[in-house]
Amino acid sequence: MSEIFVSPERPVAAPALLRLNPDLDRARLSAQFAAHGHVRVEQLFASDAMAAAVRDELEARGDWVQVINSGDKIYELSREVRSQMSFDRLRALDDAVMLGARDGFQHRYESIRLCDDPSVTPPADNVADALTRWMSSKEMLDFVRRVTGHPEIDFADAQATSYAPGDFLTGHDDQVPGKSRHAAYVLGVTQGWRIEWGGLLMFHDRHASAFHGVAPGFNTLDLFQVPSVHSVSLVSPAADRRRLSVTGWLRSRG
Repeated sequence: MSEIFVSPERPVAAPALLRLNPDLDRARLSAQFAAHGHVRVEQLFASDAMAAAVRDELEARGDWVQVINSGDKIYELSREVRSQMSFDRLRALDDAVMLGARDGFQHRYESIRLCDDPSVTPPADNVADALTRWMSSKEMLDFVRRVTGHPEIDFADAQATSYAPGDFLTGHDDQVPGKSRHAAYVLGVTQGWRIEWGGLLMFHDRHASAFHGVAPGFNTLDLFQVPSVHSVSLVSPAADRRRLSVTGWLRSRG
């Protein structure tokens, strides 16, 4: 994921649809975050058309890479590379991923690194990169600072994520020394998802015996405290679409 610092003072070029819903109840959302360490913001954008534009672009893009870890090592496989792998090799890779998930940290999903460098102006038709720059705009930073109670947040980084059947992310807390992460976010652009299809964002309790989960959403923003143990449950083979979102961390420079 990109580590480029973004200045909230720099103007963010974004489509006209990049506007927060003016009816969001900041006080209520802030109280929920303070009480639970996480909150779902429904109807984030003033218009569903913005979420639809992000979804349509992500569905059409071909630069997705599958991200798999083996312990601390990260491997990225393009769709082209995977299309050239034999059945036996793909099966062996799948077995290794499932073995890693038995008693350790493991993940498999697709990702696109999105540009959050304020000195780079994305093409007019590049909605996803415009969105990531807007995430560090004054409008958005003021909103997330209020909701999370972290006035020290300076910028957001971002990646697009896509979970297909068989993809998942096991429990972790997002805390990495030196990264200055105060909260994490998941901006959902998935419509018509059934809970039975999995792909749930799950927040674990301290005893790992219970959880609170939310299904993939559309025009939603899930915010949660760092550190907090969370995971994404396995996507079912029954799912007829991918779980699409833009995710990242809300960070400070210090």
